[in-house]
Amino acid sequence: MSDKNPLQRHLPLSEATFYILLMLDEPRHGYGVMQEVERATGGAVTVGPGTLYGAFSTLESEKLIEMVREEGRRKSYELTARGRELLRLQRARIDLMAKAADELGITAAREEA
Repeated sequence: MSDKNPLQRHLPLSEATFYILLMLDEPRHGYGVMQEVERATGGAVTVGPGTLYGAFSTLESEKLIEMVREEGRRKSYELTARGRELLRLQRARIDLMAKAADELGITAAREEA
């Protein structure tokens, strides 16, 4: 692949950044993102306010998310096309890792009932 996608420089995404971007597939404010990450992961992943608002600032400056609404102090953000492409690239990395694990016979850990 000679023409490297400029978004590659953001990879790999941290777990927190991955989930923040994933939850911005529709407009959400910070607290909504924190709640949705926790819900989607069954509480396995939590994103604190310091991490979240620092990430919002960075992601917005990189044009991966954009503010779409402001009501008082509450700002809502949404994924941009650039952010969606970055998620697609991260997903391809995850798929590649899962394929390599599958080939070695490594299966996902399952909780004991």
